[in-house]
Amino acid sequence: MFAFAVSGLFLLLFWISVREDRRRFRNAVYLGLTCISLSVAVLSQIDRLPAGSGRFVAPLVLAVPALGVVALALFLIANGVTMARKEGVALANLLSLLAGLAIIGLLVLTALALATESNALAVPVATVLLVSLYVSFLFLCFLGYAYLYGRIAVRGDVDFVVMLGSGLIGGDRVPPLLASRLRKGMQIHAAQTARGGPAPLLLASGGKGSNEKVAEARAMADWLIAQGVPAEHVRLEDRSRTTEENLLFSERIMSESVPGYRCVVVTNNFHAFRAAMMARKARVNGQVLGSPTAAYFWPSATIREFVAVFMEHKLVNLIICGALVAAGALLTLTVA
Repeated sequence: MFAFAVSGLFLLLFWISVREDRRRFRNAVYLGLTCISLSVAVLSQIDRLPAGSGRFVAPLVLAVPALGVVALALFLIANGVTMARKEGVALANLLSLLAGLAIIGLLVLTALALATESNALAVPVATVLLVSLYVSFLFLCFLGYAYLYGRIAVRGDVDFVVMLGSGLIGGDRVPPLLASRLRKGMQIHAAQTARGGPAPLLLASGGKGSNEKVAEARAMADWLIAQGVPAEHVRLEDRSRTTEENLLFSERIMSESVPGYRCVVVTNNFHAFRAAMMARKARVNGQVLGSPTAAYFWPSATIREFVAVFMEHKLVNLIICGALVAAGALLTLTVA
């Protein structure tokens, strides 16, 4: 029962933290710890199952994650090939392929260490496995909570719908990825006006890049107006160069125009949770919603988002990873 009490404690911490602010990464960690402690609690009760059934349940519980890792690796490799074919051979497009190959490589090294029973190989492999397990835990926390965060629905009226910009095609045309955000913003605008609420202002946010002919906000506004949105319902924030600046500059416009405003921020679904964390730091009064993204694009983009979140908390993460590596090095010297 103690194991279930631990999972209950983590669940309580998760609930309190989410109630305080949905946009914290610690929510994801509490959720992950809840799931892990609950799994351990369930496994600890196997001996209470009917006679003989534990012999089947335990291997099944262990086999599912193992087979899942192999399936994940193959999926990531296949996705990486698709990304390279459709989006070009660039590091950002090869992240899923590299992740899949890394998983396969680690599995091969682990099997080799077990087969040879060599301490010289087993200890370094075990060290890499520990670091990989820690990073994988954080990634699964990020992935699971990002999925839950993406289920947030807009409740009540908002004053602004902020749409974050992205690069333009040919320096002045809205690409499909950005058009998805704009359509989501239009849907929120239309839904609020349809139920009799005041029309929210659509705030297009994005400055002019070095290779762009116009500011992204200008191209976004022109696209919205061409789709039938009244020009008076569109505002521009055309100075930002990064997501952080998108949110900071947009927050200033909103707070100056409507003190005590409420808003929603729209980006693509793979970017929503990280953008929400940045919105919290920028003191933006609103949640972040995600718009649909092509399925083949999602894995690499999600890995890229996780890497960015990992590095935003790099001090604590690098300390933990460094401690795991140091422990492995010490163990290597001990058994050498």
